[in-house]
Amino acid sequence: MSTDQKQQLEQKLWDIANTLRGRINADEYRNYILGFIFFKYLSEKQHLYANGLLEEEDVKEYTKVSDDETLQAIKEESLAQLGYFLDPNQLFEVIAKKGQNNFIIEELEATLNYIEQSTMGTESEEDFNGLFQDVDLASTKLGKTPDKRNEVIVEILGKLNEIDFKLEDIESDVLGDAYEYLISNFAAGAGKSAGEFYTPQQVSTILSKIVTLGKDKIRSVYDPTCGSGSLLLRVAKEAKVADFYGQELNPTTYNLARMNMILHDVHFSRFNIEQDDTLEDPRHLEQRFEAIVANPPFSANWKGDTNPLNAQDARFSQFGKLAPKTKADFAFLQHMYYQLADNGTVASVFPHGVLFRGAAEGKIREYFIKELNAIDAVIGLPANIFYGTSIPTCIVVLKRCRKADDNIVFIDASGDEFYEKSTNQNIISEEGVQKIIQLYQARENVEKICHISNLNEIFENEFNLNLPRYVDTFEEEDKIDIEKVVLRLKELDKELDKSNKKIESFCEILNISKPF
Repeated sequence: MSTDQKQQLEQKLWDIANTLRGRINADEYRNYILGFIFFKYLSEKQHLYANGLLEEEDVKEYTKVSDDETLQAIKEESLAQLGYFLDPNQLFEVIAKKGQNNFIIEELEATLNYIEQSTMGTESEEDFNGLFQDVDLASTKLGKTPDKRNEVIVEILGKLNEIDFKLEDIESDVLGDAYEYLISNFAAGAGKSAGEFYTPQQVSTILSKIVTLGKDKIRSVYDPTCGSGSLLLRVAKEAKVADFYGQELNPTTYNLARMNMILHDVHFSRFNIEQDDTLEDPRHLEQRFEAIVANPPFSANWKGDTNPLNAQDARFSQFGKLAPKTKADFAFLQHMYYQLADNGTVASVFPHGVLFRGAAEGKIREYFIKELNAIDAVIGLPANIFYGTSIPTCIVVLKRCRKADDNIVFIDASGDEFYEKSTNQNIISEEGVQKIIQLYQARENVEKICHISNLNEIFENEFNLNLPRYVDTFEEEDKIDIEKVVLRLKELDKELDKSNKKIESFCEILNISKPF
């Protein structure tokens, strides 16, 4: 599929999404549109796979299969390979066409439930369980009466049915990327909640390139606050990833992450996305990951020292201090370091406060530097690049097994040369992304942009990592020649005097009062 065709697909899907704009709020219609697109994808995948199984049979078209024995065989193969099963009369195209003249809400709801039920007792059960719980077909937000709701649903399914996803012809990422295009558009209009489920693509690219530098294969990638899973999937664009792991607190976003994985053709056996509080109930604690990327909620609340178990938790105990209850930033960083494999890298976004705040955070930061020698880089990003907040942010990079004399790279990427200004938010340019990666990789001083600091300098600064202490961006103002300014003022006085006399002469001619 060409770039033009890909863009056309994205635009078609966005146009369909706008069918619901104005009828219900963005968070709600996002769930329906993405849910229906996902159902269509599963349906086409099932149809294509079943037809492949029928190539040597007398009946070669899945929608024409009716005997129970053949259907059972297809079901068993589908559950093993796809992770789910759809009967011929449950396919998207069948239900969409039926909706042109019939009430289909009950049948559609039964089909979505069946997709989940078909996986019960199989390896994929956890990956499909509750996937469609946010597609509430009985919600009055779709319409006050069942008939009104049916009308809206039939309209959306009908428009989606006009699009052939061409799964047999396109690369696996094309539809997945179109899906992410929709997610990013929803994020742009979702205000403060957008940061919960989507990291801007350029930031994701920077994080992904950092954790994959020098590698074309990654055994495992992990995101402890994975949102829609876009950041995990971005890593796979930089290196071949064997397994994906993530955890997400928000149940709606957790469903979105699993859908996103499946739409990118990641087999259910290759991803493990869990739903719960990562700090209080981590689900992958026994695992160690080669690459960790994250965009945790900025300065979020957590239980901290109000949960006595946290002080004994192996993730936090060695630091001697817990992150403040009102600022969980360092708790997330400690969690990620604990999960990091010896050959791994952490790249995570934080507010600038983690670089300089004192008290418990200062002690934790000091331990990271002095005892663990784990901080590899600090990268300052432009302000107003994240959905829902305008604050400036930074990327903190951690590594294990650094040498005792390893330096720390400080990059100030907040300057105009790194980003483009947009109507609602700033966007890091492609050139800016490449420049950040080059600076990180080269580890050389660049005036006003990059500083390579040895640990002695960090000690002298009392473990304060605030960027202005290391990268001097001060621009000297041009010197002012006072004598020239005085002479110019005198010249202006003379010119003003001439102008005033000319005005007075005009006033005399016109026989009106003089203004001076």
